[in-house]
Amino acid sequence: MKTGIKDVRRVSAVVVTASAILAGGVLTTPAHAAAPPKPSITAKGGFVMNNGTGKTLYTKAADTRRSTGSTTKIMTARVVLGQRNLNLDSKVTVQKAYSDYIVRNTASSARLIVGDKVTVRQLLYGLMLPSGCDAAYALADKFGKGSTRAARVKNFIGQMNTTAKNLNLKNTHFDSFDGIGNGKNYSTPRDLTKLASNSMKYSTFRTVVKTKSTKQKVTTKTGGYRYMSWTNTNGLLGSYRGAIGVKTGSGPEAKYCLVFAATRGGKTVIGTVLTSSSAANRTTDAKKLMDYGFKV
Repeated sequence: MKTGIKDVRRVSAVVVTASAILAGGVLTTPAHAAAPPKPSITAKGGFVMNNGTGKTLYTKAADTRRSTGSTTKIMTARVVLGQRNLNLDSKVTVQKAYSDYIVRNTASSARLIVGDKVTVRQLLYGLMLPSGCDAAYALADKFGKGSTRAARVKNFIGQMNTTAKNLNLKNTHFDSFDGIGNGKNYSTPRDLTKLASNSMKYSTFRTVVKTKSTKQKVTTKTGGYRYMSWTNTNGLLGSYRGAIGVKTGSGPEAKYCLVFAATRGGKTVIGTVLTSSSAANRTTDAKKLMDYGFKV
């Protein structure tokens, strides 16, 4: 079948008319704001999610197992808070073994004094603010089950791993109560974020991890009292608008880690960076990821 010149002109006119309409915007769809560029971080692993919905907002090697340093103490606190019939005001007597452990490992300390009686609540502050490995030891000794200290510590670490399994943290394992592990203390940015999100369901945890500093009255060996002052190692508190936690970590293998959370306008973002190159960079990484999390 032959197409006449008139037919060609008619088709051309239709095409031109359609093009004109499109150019005029009559048939165009509404423009969507461009997604913000994915941030670049120095940390080897990172993960961010919307804490309210659980939606993933950012990943970088999010499921690669890495050493966690003192971010391990999030699980220490979580196991304590998950105890049945927990009495936060029950008292624990500081043992020489706790201070000896600090000296032996050159570990971060809450500067607990042998013979003092401190409450479980105070130990949680000593655990999470100055990252006290002595406080972690005291809690493991208190809440582990067994007739010897070694047995109680082993049992407590078992409780940490059972909790990880119950929370479906498939790439997480603990071999210490504080992050000073023996090569089998690891997690991932995704798993640590999920752990922190679950821990934030406990009001005591939320209160502790958002505290910049605290002064606690403890009972001395002689029945008197003294004040213990602890400052949070998390530099985001007070320097990033809306920051509400969570925990720093560092170590020879872990390098510099940070589990972070912030709330703005009713939206809470929570995440983790593992194996950053310096304390300053882990903070910068976290700020970049939270800024991104609030935009997407």
